[in-house]
Amino acid sequence: MDLDLVNMFLIAGGTLAIPILAFVASFLLWPAALIKVYYWYWRRTLGLQVKHAESGGYRFCYSYRGKPGTRPSILMLHGFSAHKDMWLTVVKYLPKHLHLVCVDMPGHEGTSRTCAEDYSIEGQVRRIHQFVECIRLNKKPFHLVGTSMGGNVAGVYAARYPSDLCSASLICPAGLQIPNESKFVKQLQELQATQNMSGIPLIPSTPEEMEDMLKLCSYVRFKVPQQILQGLVDVRIPHNDFYREVFLEIVGEKSRHSLQENMHLITVPLQVIWGKQDQVVDVSGATVLASGVRGCRVDLLENCGHSVVMERPRKTAKLILEFLIAQQDSSSKKIS
Repeated sequence: MDLDLVNMFLIAGGTLAIPILAFVASFLLWPAALIKVYYWYWRRTLGLQVKHAESGGYRFCYSYRGKPGTRPSILMLHGFSAHKDMWLTVVKYLPKHLHLVCVDMPGHEGTSRTCAEDYSIEGQVRRIHQFVECIRLNKKPFHLVGTSMGGNVAGVYAARYPSDLCSASLICPAGLQIPNESKFVKQLQELQATQNMSGIPLIPSTPEEMEDMLKLCSYVRFKVPQQILQGLVDVRIPHNDFYREVFLEIVGEKSRHSLQENMHLITVPLQVIWGKQDQVVDVSGATVLASGVRGCRVDLLENCGHSVVMERPRKTAKLILEFLIAQQDSSSKKIS
């Protein structure tokens, strides 16, 4: 989710008293609605359009900008309990001529919610491949980007469907057997020891729990107003049972180490971006991928936690572009 909420106040900028008062009233009384307006506003500002794709009775929701061109298209996979709009901060710093696609992961936001089988990592990989074929994104090899849970899915996708891709970028990906335990993993172990999985730190149900989650995920300390914290919780609460189902599936035996088990099959050029202060998935996972995938490029970010996309969006966009250009230059030299 996008934490740069200061931009919301631009919506009311330069207007007369009545619209400003309406904005203030919305901020105080309907923060959840205001957050939705915020995402709509920035999608519109950045030139993103929302579309749906139907395939075999399954519905995908995605946003896109641009058309396929000389540069590879970029498909972005978000993390657990997020949605396609979490990429807005990065999209802001990507050239407008690039063809970008941000899809809601299975069951999230506007994409069909079905059963646990679809929420395992293998299930999500199958669904994302279904989406790619549905919109014919793989007509030409594209670049795949994924963060956290989406990074796990992106890595396994690269192993399963190498001909679809020209390259991939994994941002703080889950799914690895990591040498060092993170703060989040230790919290989970405590919950498992008490057999109480109702207090999962990534599934907040109060403003206070939301604030704790933001502190866990971010090294940068965002000052988020109480009303916005309440709005973020209000948006999530109706979906918390679903999030719990997904979470238990991706940390279960079948999915917990999916990327670890498949990384030896990754043959496309791979980039790994990781925040050094990640408290959710420890940065030592970068070493695991570097040693397991030949030629893997690793970019570690100082003073950055798990929420790389929100903490360092400009840097993230820059690193992805540099990697893409380097791969294209390398391919051109091989051809010549």
